[in-house]
Amino acid sequence: MKMKKLVVACAALSAVAGFAVPAAHAEVAATVSASNMYYWRGYDLGGGAALAADVNVSSDGFIAGVWTSSGDGTLGTEWDLYGAYSGKAGDFTYGLGVTSYNYAAPKGAGIEPFKVGDYVELIPTIGYGPLKLTYYDAIVADHDPLSSKDYAYATAELIFDSFSFKYGQHMMKSKITSSHIDATYKYNDKLSFTVGSIVDDGGSDINKEVNVVVTLTLPIL
Repeated sequence: MKMKKLVVACAALSAVAGFAVPAAHAEVAATVSASNMYYWRGYDLGGGAALAADVNVSSDGFIAGVWTSSGDGTLGTEWDLYGAYSGKAGDFTYGLGVTSYNYAAPKGAGIEPFKVGDYVELIPTIGYGPLKLTYYDAIVADHDPLSSKDYAYATAELIFDSFSFKYGQHMMKSKITSSHIDATYKYNDKLSFTVGSIVDDGGSDINKEVNVVVTLTLPIL
């Protein structure tokens, strides 16, 4: 069963990536960024400052790439493979992506490194004007501690030129386990500020402290 899931996940990644690199008009982009924390879906992952890099190829609405980051205090250095397609019709926007999350796992943490396809999310999006709705569905979850396909995450965002607002929900078996809100100010294409906090801990007594995230992103290609 695990092999079947791995084949399905890798096939999905390969299909999206394959379509995302047409020979003509393809664009290559790369960035590096630094943040004061790894802020993930409402939580500070506790590894201190985070350094990240992204390289991707895009063409005609398709994109495929690899993203990596430090700053995860539990799972260690992360690198993700992703592919997606997005388009629009008038004021409507839509998209579908797939991401494989992979972790080096620090020595002594008691966690084995993640292999490609161990944890994969399917990510559909739809929007109208400034409103964007995104759903993250764990279609493969074959690695502890991320070992439940019952997990999902959903966001509703209002995105304007300089400001954006996000409401996010973590779910298990379609039941909300926690939720958070974020407000982001984009000073320019390189510098952004986010203020976020958990607003519903699902009864788990999670720390609801306010996180302030400063991110500097620089293009290198």
